[in-house]
Amino acid sequence: MPHSAAAAAAPLVHPLPNGVRLLLIPMPQLATVTAAVFIHSGSQHEGARESGISHAVEHMVFKGTATRDARRINLDAERLGAEVNAHTDKDHTAFHMRGLPAHTGRFIAMLAELVATPSFPADELEREREVLLHEFTEDEDDPLSTAFKLFDKGCWGTHPAAQPVIGSRRNLQRFTRDELAQWVRRHYTGGRTVVALAGPLDVDAVRREVEAAFAGLPTGDAPALAPPQWRGGVYSRRLAGSSQSHLVLGFPIAARGADDPTAAMAAALLGEGMSSPLLDRLREQRALAYYSACSADVMEAGGQFVIEVSTAPAQLDPTLRELDALLHEQAARTEAVDLERARNQIVVRHLRALERPLRRLEDAALEVFAFGRPRPPAEQLERLQAVSGAQLRAEFGRMLGAGATLALAGSLPRAASERAREAAGPLLRPGAETGG
Repeated sequence: MPHSAAAAAAPLVHPLPNGVRLLLIPMPQLATVTAAVFIHSGSQHEGARESGISHAVEHMVFKGTATRDARRINLDAERLGAEVNAHTDKDHTAFHMRGLPAHTGRFIAMLAELVATPSFPADELEREREVLLHEFTEDEDDPLSTAFKLFDKGCWGTHPAAQPVIGSRRNLQRFTRDELAQWVRRHYTGGRTVVALAGPLDVDAVRREVEAAFAGLPTGDAPALAPPQWRGGVYSRRLAGSSQSHLVLGFPIAARGADDPTAAMAAALLGEGMSSPLLDRLREQRALAYYSACSADVMEAGGQFVIEVSTAPAQLDPTLRELDALLHEQAARTEAVDLERARNQIVVRHLRALERPLRRLEDAALEVFAFGRPRPPAEQLERLQAVSGAQLRAEFGRMLGAGATLALAGSLPRAASERAREAAGPLLRPGAETGG
């Protein structure tokens, strides 16, 4: 076991009476403190008419609280030299600050004010609505983002997990102040909240400050999500102004709750690094693509093993045939050198993550939501390194048996969906749909 992983401090979890979990990761070697609030609420918790509301709320909490306006919120943080930001994902929303250890208590109070007392001023909502619509248009014009949105719909259909975080234009145009406030009352509750800090911490002082700042959050847990059913098939959309074909190909893998590291190792084996089979074959040997990547995206509702490639429209068919060959090769045999490479890359990636406080906090908070506790770093690494070649071959075989979802966007050849179905035929489940 690498010394730095074994020596990394295990996260500490302290529950509050209203269900809030305080998560602490002592990192005394750092010169700054990172404080964050993670809310177990994201786009997968939204109905169709609510799609995009988590992201809209994330923007709007910075526009005013019970005691401060938008300028004061930013100024109070920046006077301390602190970074303040937020993000929304499918399974959570996060608000975070980073600055001097001496200001830790103020960070806690500021974050508590944002999530507990947002005021959603009407004039600010109208201004921010335009910002959100600009963001939506930019996302809509991005061919790779379009391919991923098609991919999610192709994987999971109408299940909320398929909805994009940005939501729909129609919803962004009509959300009201009352709808945003109701969303916060329903979702920003104690049982859905993890308050997390990393850095040189006075643990007892932080506990007292968090208990005082977050005691007023109402209780309430996130409801269980029904798992989505995998669809599969081929989906495409042409976009004017794009000169490349962007493809996203993927298979179902276990959700976060299964706690199965096999798919993560399979993604590293297939596509991490220039010497990986994916990049070596597509880029170095065949010159079919400049960009390609592979990942195991594990979320609460479900998981996706994802391959993304950008290529010339004329090279789309041979690219798909190479991907078919590569995946079936991985199901048939595991090269020892590739397994060694993947294991060491996983180790280095894991150790680098331990050095990034916000990344550590987010990973640990998601484990609290999924399992009730974060695992020690050494335990996580041991389980990843224990994945065997036989397990990897079985995982690739299982994915191939489930059938792929393929999404295409950008500049596409004529009859792109039909041609892709023919080129990638062995990867697709019989009877899977084709859509535009």
